[in-house]
Formats: sequence, structure tokens, C-alpha cells
Amino acid sequence: MLTRENTVNLLAAVLLLAAPLAANAFGQPFYVTLATRIAILALAALGLNLALGLGGLVSFGHAAFFGIGGYAAGILSSHALSYEPMIFGLPGTVQMPIIWIVAVIAAGLVALAIGAISLRTSGVYFIMITLAFAQMVYYFAISWPAYGGEDGLSILVRNQFPGINTMKPLSFFFVSYVVLLVGIGLFSLIRASRFGAALQAARQNETRVATVGIHPYRIRLTGFVISAMITALAGALYADLNRFVSPSMLSWHMSGELIVLIILGGTGRLFGPLAGAALYVAFEFALGGLTERWQFFLGLILLGVVLFARGGLLGLLAGKARHG
Repeated sequence: MLTRENTVNLLAAVLLLAAPLAANAFGQPFYVTLATRIAILALAALGLNLALGLGGLVSFGHAAFFGIGGYAAGILSSHALSYEPMIFGLPGTVQMPIIWIVAVIAAGLVALAIGAISLRTSGVYFIMITLAFAQMVYYFAISWPAYGGEDGLSILVRNQFPGINTMKPLSFFFVSYVVLLVGIGLFSLIRASRFGAALQAARQNETRVATVGIHPYRIRLTGFVISAMITALAGALYADLNRFVSPSMLSWHMSGELIVLIILGGTGRLFGPLAGAALYVAFEFALGGLTERWQFFLGLILLGVVLFARGGLLGLLAGKARHG
């Protein structure tokens, strides 16, 4: 059924695809890169949106998973190009599909450990403990001189995807765009599933969920791990986009940025992260060249959204959300 929100979602997907195609036709690769950045940030926020929008888990630790994905891309690439084996003699690789698998597994395992402890708390305690774990990962990366420490790690040549020249901006955009669409499709399936319904129910009333035989802790932990894995995949793409990974990807500022994207676009909405990422990058580009304090104006918009448009940008365009 083609509802108003579905129409807005389709329009957002088409615009994100059309903009870099037009930029490439006019010989403007910079704008192709901007569109790629929007797609990757939207994917990262999409992961957090699963935990925050569906599960009500305000995590300030998702930068850890974003950075783990980035470091997976950087470390595997550096070992492949230097021909030096990693731990246990394992070789590196420059193949994106393999890097993505390693990134999501590594982030999933870390999220399982963090979530197992953090989810025994709630409210502000959950926020602070996820932040504490993320800062632990951040300082670990800074004190890891083998991979650049606080200087970061360069990816000399962008990693490869079979059959595609990822060094071309438009080709890499297509890779990121398709991964984003797959992520949105996965989010939609989860939201419409019984698991998604249980996750949303646990957010609304944990006691009622427990009385019908569903374990809220297990549901939330599963959602938290899936959320982290999606964000880690975005981190691997982000590292390839910049051909550089640094501890800044693990900083709490990154976690805050992802939350801002979700609020701007619309918490829990399918295309909310995409709308929020597009708005954020547009403001960064338009105002960043005019003033170093462009975040001040973005903060005013964020304040307006929180006070007058609780559904975010998509809420204004599509009306009240209808979740499954």
C-alpha cells in the first residue's frame, strides 16, 4: 500500500541515487563523495535506530562498533599490502566482503560482552555504562602503536569489491547505496517480525512482556548485538571512503552524532536515519565554509525538532508514524 510515508521514503531513496548520478554527469566527483558519506552515515545511524528507535536503548557506545568496523578494514588492508601475517598467522585481505564479515563478527562479539553487562541497568545508568565501554575501546586504540595509535592508520588503496572499480567515486557510491538499501530492508523485516514486536513491547512495558513468557533481557541483548553489527558495517565503509581510520571514529562525539541524525530524521522511522544524515551533511557543507561554528545553527534546528517536531523531518513530511 502506497501511503504518504512510503511515498516520502521512495522519494528520499530516489533523490539519494539521482544526486550523485547528476554530479558525475557534470564532472563533480566531490558531490558524489558527499552522497556516499550520507549513505554510510545513514547506515551507521540505522544500526543505532534499531536499538534506540525500536528498543528504546539510548546507547552512547555505538561509536565503539563504528570504529571496530573501521579498524577491521584498516588492519586487514595494511597486512594484505605489507604481506605480514596477523595474529595466529592469518593473512590480511583487501576484499570488502571478507572485511565486512570480519567487522560485523568482531563488533557482534564486543557488543555481546558490552550488552550482557550494560543491559542489566536502565535509564541514565545504561547511557553512562555504554559510554564508559566505548571510551575504554577508544583509549585502547590510542595506546595501540602497531596500528598508528592516536595518529590513526592509512588505507593506501581502497579495498576491492569483486567486479567493481571501487576507486571510482560513483562505483563506490553504488556499493554503499546498495548496502544501505539492504540494511533498510533488514530493519523493515525486523520491525515487522515477532521479534521486532517483542523488542518494541519491551520498550513500552517490560513487566507485561515478562508476564507473557518473553525474556526482555534476551530480546534487548539480541537487538543490541544486531544493531552493533550494522553500525560496524558502516564503519568499514567509512574507513574505505576516507582511506583512513583513526580513534576519532571511536570517540563519544561520534555516538552523539549518530543520535543527532536519528532525532533529526525521525526516531524509529525506516528512512529517518537517511533523512537525518542528508540534513546533517547538507548543513555541514553549506555552513561549514561560512563559519567554524556551524554546529550552533544545527543545534538550533535540533532544539526545534525536539520541541515542535518530535517525529523529525520525516514526521513533518509524512505525518504520524505507523509502526508494525
